[in-house]
Amino acid sequence: MVAAYYIIAPSEASSNLARYDGVKYGYRNKDNKELWEMYRSTRSYGFGPEVQRRIIIGTYCLSAGYYDAYYGKASQVRTLIREDFKKAFETCDVILAPVAPTPAFKIGEKVDDPLTMYLSDIFTISANLAGIPGMSVPCGFSEKGLPIGIQILAKHFEEEKLLTVAYNYEQATNFHKRKPEL
Repeated sequence: MVAAYYIIAPSEASSNLARYDGVKYGYRNKDNKELWEMYRSTRSYGFGPEVQRRIIIGTYCLSAGYYDAYYGKASQVRTLIREDFKKAFETCDVILAPVAPTPAFKIGEKVDDPLTMYLSDIFTISANLAGIPGMSVPCGFSEKGLPIGIQILAKHFEEEKLLTVAYNYEQATNFHKRKPEL
């Protein structure tokens, strides 16, 4: 799932962000005299390092000779994931799953470690690939007082059920009134 997601998401980001050239869409660096300079500086200053990284990966995956090997195969995996969720929802109303493999980390703590950040998405990317609604709700705190969450996943177009389950969970656990125990 992780491999498929990190091929599909950057490929689609690359394709969609191609129009942000500073002429019609997006940020424009107006300090340049030449069109080529404006394109280059607009994309350099208008997109942060993570966006640039995803555009480069996506452009590579969509390039001639690699499209079928990467994006095509990842799209097939996405279809299998959708089918797995359809099958699972034949026997249950919602699925509860962890949000992340570790407790939360402090804001900015892992910003210089993109691989750790990518792997932190391991449990949430399935909903994105399957195109199903999902939401995370708090369910506890780590020993350091940082939040831990669970995610609730539902069938396509069953957002109302998702919100109802989340609301009932919150009411049953009174979690919304709890403070971290340090």
